Order: sequence, then C-alpha cells, then structure tokens
Amino acid sequence: MVSQEISQTGQSYRPSLEVKGLEDVPRPVVPLAIDFPDGHIIPPHVHRRAQLIYAARGVMTVSVPVEGGGLWVIPPQRALWMPGGISHSIRMTGAVEMRTLYLSGAVSGLPLDCRVVAVSPLLRELILRAMKIPPLYDEQGPDGRLMAVVLDQLHVLPIMPLHLPMPADRRLAAICRALLADLADNRALEAWGRQAGASVSTLARLFRRETGMGFAAWRQQARLVRALELLAAGRPVTQVAFDLGYDSVSAFIAMFRRAFGVPPSRYFRE
Repeated sequence: MVSQEISQTGQSYRPSLEVKGLEDVPRPVVPLAIDFPDGHIIPPHVHRRAQLIYAARGVMTVSVPVEGGGLWVIPPQRALWMPGGISHSIRMTGAVEMRTLYLSGAVSGLPLDCRVVAVSPLLRELILRAMKIPPLYDEQGPDGRLMAVVLDQLHVLPIMPLHLPMPADRRLAAICRALLADLADNRALEAWGRQAGASVSTLARLFRRETGMGFAAWRQQARLVRALELLAAGRPVTQVAFDLGYDSVSAFIAMFRRAFGVPPSRYFRE
C-alpha cells in the first residue's frame, strides 16, 4: 500500500517520498496504483519520468498551466500521456481508481507532448496486470516480458480529441475563464470583444493563433470536456444539455455522438 499525505479537508494529495522514490527504480516501466474519492485534487507537481495516467474507474481532469498547456479530460477507456518535467494538477470526478505507468527516459520513440489516447481492451488488461508486478521485477522473466509488451502497445496509441487548449493572451484568457465558469453563456464573440476591449477580428485571429481553433469550436470543445465530467458525476443527460447552454437535448446528443460515436446515455455504460 502506498502511503499518502492528505490535507485536513481530505481534498488534497501530495505524493509521499515512497511514491517519488518510484522514479529512481532502475526499470524502464514502473507501475503505481492509487484510489481517490470524488472531488479529490492532486495539486501541481512534476515528475522526472513520463507517465501514462489511466483510470480504471472514474474521470480525471488534468490541468497544465504553462503556455501550450490547457485542460485534458480523461474518461474511462482513455489515458493521458504526460511527458516528464511538466507541472500538472489532477481533479477527480467520481471515485477514481488511478493506475499509472512511469517510464524512464531510456524509452525512446514516445510522444513529447501531452495527449489523451484510447486504451484498447488489450492495453487495459496489461495495465491492470502490471499493477500486480513489484517495482524491481525481473526484466528477463515473465514480468519483464509483459512490460515489454506494454511498451510496444504505447507506441501505437490513437489520439483522442479531449484537449482544451488555454490561451496565454490576457484578454483571451479572461474570456475563456468566464466561459468555463458559465458554459451556458451563448454570447457571440462580438459581445465578448466589447467586454474585453478588442475587435472581433483581433480576438478571432488570436483564438486561431493561440488555441489552433476558432471561438465557436473552442466553446464547443469546452462544453464537450465539461459534459464528460458532469455525466461521470451522474447528472442526467437533459440537465447536462441545458447546463451547457444547448437549446435542446437533441442538439447536445448530436454533438456528443459526433465526437464519440455513441450518445451520452451509452458512453459510460459501455
């Protein structure tokens, strides 16, 4: 059992020295399993090793505050690839069974940026089996061969569209923070421009440059990310649709189906 340091509120977790020591284990892949309650927050922290952060249960929202960062939501059957050296925090929605693989710098050919990836049934079973392997496993034995298969699988992970980029420009950042606080706000970019003291053309250009998408696409992506969190918390589909500013439940379901291939009522059930 890994020891944990819990704040007086029970809402904050910091890796203990035992957890941090896992990064010094002389193995290419080191597993770690920790369970968290709903609403738990891991404050900003950095690991030297790259990680594959997976939840066998529950939803995690990972925040990277630096330029080029943003928010990543990780629902079931998805994982976050996190390169080493990047500060990030994690918020739990629902009871979360976090299963993490730490990878040494000696492992080559893996991504250099954060991304949500799909976890195949095979990789899921490999991850869960890896959690039963001791950190100092025999690299030439069955455990070492299993970890080698894990590494092979990590090189072919499909990327999922679950990233919400956050702009660095202070005007855009203020608009994005306001929208995240109330995603039912349907005001057009022109109205936001008057509030921010910038023209529509200026804001549109900045949105493209700093997030790689237009204003409407960014707001839709923000709603998609929040929808997954709300649905994971058990909110009814109808309530989620109206909480996110959709005029009808059917419009929300159509958006969700375009993104994930199934309606929201089936997503977590499957």
